[in-house]
Parts: sequence; structure tokens; C-alpha cells
Amino acid sequence: MSALILRKARVLVTMDDTRREIADSDLRVEGGVITAIGPDLALEGAETLDVSGCVVTPGLVNTHHHLYQTLTRTVPAAQDALLFGWLQTLYPIWARMTPEDMRVSAEVGLAELALSGCSLSSDHLYLYPNGVRLEDTIEAAAAIGLRFHPTRGAMSIGESDGGLPPDSLVEDEAAILDDAIRVIDAFHDPTPGAMVRVGVAPCSPFSVSRGLMRDAALLARDKGVMLHTHLAENDEDIAYSEAQFGCRPGQYAEELGWTGEDVWHAHCVKLDESEIDLFARSRTGVAHCPCSNCRLGSGIAPVRAMRDAGVHVALGVDGSASNDGNGMIAEARMALLLQRVQNGADAMSVREMLEIATRGGAQVLGRDDLGQLAVGMRADIAVWDVSGLKAAGAWDPVAALLLSGPSQVRDLFVEGRPVVRESRLVRRDAAALIAEQARCLARLMA
Repeated sequence: MSALILRKARVLVTMDDTRREIADSDLRVEGGVITAIGPDLALEGAETLDVSGCVVTPGLVNTHHHLYQTLTRTVPAAQDALLFGWLQTLYPIWARMTPEDMRVSAEVGLAELALSGCSLSSDHLYLYPNGVRLEDTIEAAAAIGLRFHPTRGAMSIGESDGGLPPDSLVEDEAAILDDAIRVIDAFHDPTPGAMVRVGVAPCSPFSVSRGLMRDAALLARDKGVMLHTHLAENDEDIAYSEAQFGCRPGQYAEELGWTGEDVWHAHCVKLDESEIDLFARSRTGVAHCPCSNCRLGSGIAPVRAMRDAGVHVALGVDGSASNDGNGMIAEARMALLLQRVQNGADAMSVREMLEIATRGGAQVLGRDDLGQLAVGMRADIAVWDVSGLKAAGAWDPVAALLLSGPSQVRDLFVEGRPVVRESRLVRRDAAALIAEQARCLARLMA
């Protein structure tokens, strides 16, 4: 792997332990690792990239997504629905998806994420129609060049058993666990710098049994992988938990082994004070998905209260059918503004939100090798050109990333390898990818 020197960054936003911001500095990468930060760095044979006029940050980290949904943006009947109605509208469409649909949709979503500065994305794939397998998305991530944390999701309780999904989309629970073992053994890499790690992720408490939730936790801990699910997303979710389980979602999670630093839950919009305290004490992570929560009318997650209590909070784009976009900067901006709407203009700073979007995401996904620009960290690096129109007039170029722009990276490196250069994908032709998506979409709509 060739060496690289980023030369004369206007500001390096390190997100290191002291949160340094270093002006007019170089950064050197060797073998996928950051090896030096400082002025006038040199290394014989290294590629040199001029980043003057640019803010350089760690790559952004997306901790919750449903990449298959990139094929079902703006579906008319789902545009104005609450969560449960939205799902019931879309399930029949998703049931027609093929392995090709899954791969292409994932590539499109990951490409959009890369252009928004995301270097690591998780994915929660919980339906497997027509021969779909988790590796359809893993192949997509490799094609784009992003670091990837896919999760083997599942649904096992269909409509005939009182669940929400149609029976055609649920799986046998023994088969779910067997396939989770298969994909972990085949693809999970626990080593530092891993490009793929696999998690276990039953879809939600209202689509799987209590037994599967418990068995999934036992399996994940036996295999040394992380656990993920949806939790406390909206008022319907709380009502279902209280009616079916006789307790709130946080208590249900705790009873089944779904708390701890190897667990992260998506949404958590409706956590109460006791649940926030539980997550803080147990070091349970949260993927905050503000745009999706707004789109579905779910509410504003108590991010300020969670952060103040010590809960590990990260950002998630969520599915393109509930967000309709795959942009991490847009997500961070929305999260910032919602906390200010809820708690006042001084409730959340730009720099705290950038920390949540970078270091915070790495922490929630258990990646102590990522999320910082520091010597010894993996070289996942986003370069933002703040010399253009969107940042014109900005006094603070770092704050400009969320308050004015740009919203798209100039360059993105993952493990020191280029994924985006001059705002264009390096490994995949965007026009060809869009054409593939269009063919899949036409077939799905027909």
C-alpha cells in the first residue's frame, strides 16, 4: 500500500483525546495507518495531496441503515404514514426484491454515503426474499470501498401470529441462527483495521419472539460480535411493548440480555429517564436517526439528556425509504438543529455534533482504531473544500461544515485508499450505477 501525505490542511480536526484542531498542518499515512501529523512532513516515494483551503476530519460513521431501501424512496402510499402503517405499505414491495436489487440498492446508498464523507457504515438487513443473502451487501461495500459493519437481521413473527410483517417475509428461528453463524464465520474480522465486521440484529421486539431475542444475544456473545435492533422508536412502539410484554422497551431489553457495551439500539426516541440511566450504566450505545424520526413523525430523541447522562450516542441515516437520502452531513445538521429546537440554541455545539458523527460512531460500533486523526489510528480521512460558494463568508471553517456547507467531500480515504477524489467516486462509475438502479426500479415498479 502506497504512502500518502496530505499537505497544508487549513484545519485538521483531530477528534483526539484533547480534541485538537491544528492549522496549516500535514498528515502522513503509511500502510493504512496515520504515522505523523505536523508541518513539512516528508517521505520518499509518498504521494502528496494539496489540501490547502480544506478542513480535514476523520471519516464520518453511520451506525444505522437499511441499504435495501434505496430502491423504495418516495413511495407515494408511504409518504405520509406513521411507522407501522409505513412498514405495512412497503413490506409487499420489499418482498419482491432479488439479490441483484439488494446489491445495487446497497451500492447506490453506500456511494451517496461516501460522497457525504462517510467512511464506515453499518447496515441492518432483516429481510431475505428470493434468495437474498447478507453477502449481497458485503459485495456492494467492497465495490464502493467503504468500511462495513453489516448485521444479520431477521423477522420471525408474521401477521398470522400477531406480528407486523407478512408471513412471506418471516423466517424459521433455527434457520436464522444457523445463517448468522454462517455469515459470522465467513466474513467477520475482529482484527484492528478490519474492513468488515458482522453483527447480529433481530429486527425489533414486535417482529421476533422473546426466545429469538435471547438466543441471538447468547449467540453474539459466544461469537464475540455486536448486537443491534430497533428500540423505543415512537409511541406505537412503546404501546406495543407495554401491551405485549408488560414493560417498557428498556426493561424488556435488559431482561433479555440486550444491554452492554456490545449492544447498540436504533432510534430510542422515547426512552424515559430510567432507561437513559440504564443505558448509561450499562454502556449501551444509541444510533440517533433524526431525519427519519422527523419524516415518520416519531419525535425528537433526548440526545442532550443521553449525552449528559453518559450514554454513547452516534448518528444513523436509517433507510432511504424513511429518510429518502443517504447524507451524513445532512444527518448531523438535522441532529444539531433538533437538539436546539428542543433544548435551546446553546444545547448542542457544532463541534460536539461532529464528535458524535465521527469518534462517537466509532465508539458505538466498538472501533477503538477509528474516529480520530491521530498517530496509530487507521487512515479514514475526509477532506472538505471550504473555499467554494457554500462556505464563502464563513468565519469558522469547521462550523461551516454543519451550518453552511459544503455537504459533499472533495476527497475521502478509507484505510489510506482513495474512495472519492475531486468529488467523484474512484472505484465505481456513478452513471453506470444509476443506470443499474433504474433497471432494478423499473422491474420492481412493474
